[in-house]
Amino acid sequence: MGEKKIHEDQKYVVGLLQNNSFVIQSIYDKFVPKVINYIKQNSGSVDEAQDVIQETLITIYNQAKEKKLKLTCPFDAYFFLLCKRKWLNELKKSSNKEVTINEEVLYKDDEAQELAFETSVFGQQEALFTEMFNKLGTACRDLLTATFKIKSMEEVAKNLGVTYAYARKRKSLCIGKLTEMVQESPKFNQLNN
Repeated sequence: MGEKKIHEDQKYVVGLLQNNSFVIQSIYDKFVPKVINYIKQNSGSVDEAQDVIQETLITIYNQAKEKKLKLTCPFDAYFFLLCKRKWLNELKKSSNKEVTINEEVLYKDDEAQELAFETSVFGQQEALFTEMFNKLGTACRDLLTATFKIKSMEEVAKNLGVTYAYARKRKSLCIGKLTEMVQESPKFNQLNN
C-alpha cells in the first residue's frame, strides 16, 4: 500500500510546533467552540472544556515534536475526536456524572479515528512515563534529566562530578529501573491491550 497523503491541515500541526500565534488563534477560532459546546452538552463546564483543549493541544504538540505527526485527515475531525476521548475519560474517572453522548457530532472519518487513537495512546504513554519517572529516586532523575539535555556522557559525568564509567553504569541501571516500573504498572497492560 502506498504512503498516505498528508492533509492540507498539516499547517495547524506545523503552526503548533512553531508556536505560531496566528495559527494557534486560528485553531481557537475555528475548532474550539465546537469542543466547548460538546463538553457543555455532556456534563461539563467551559473551564473543564478549556482544560481538555489545552491538554489536547499539548499532546498534539508533543506527538508532532517526538513522533513527527503527519496529519492524513482534517484537523477538525482529529482535534475534536481527541478532545472528546479525553473528556469521556474524565467523565469515567469521576463516574458520578451522567454521560450523555450527542451522536450527531461524531465523525465517521476513519483516518481521524485512527490518528486520534494513536495520539491518545501516545498521550497516555507519555503520562505513564512521566508518572514513573517522578517515582524514581532523585539521583536517577537528575542523571537521566542531564542525559536528556546533554548528549555527551563525558559532559554529563563532568557536570555531576562523577567518572564517565560510573555515569554510564548508573544511567543503564536507572533506565532499567524506569523500564521495569513502567512495565509493572497496571496502566502499561491496559495500553498494550
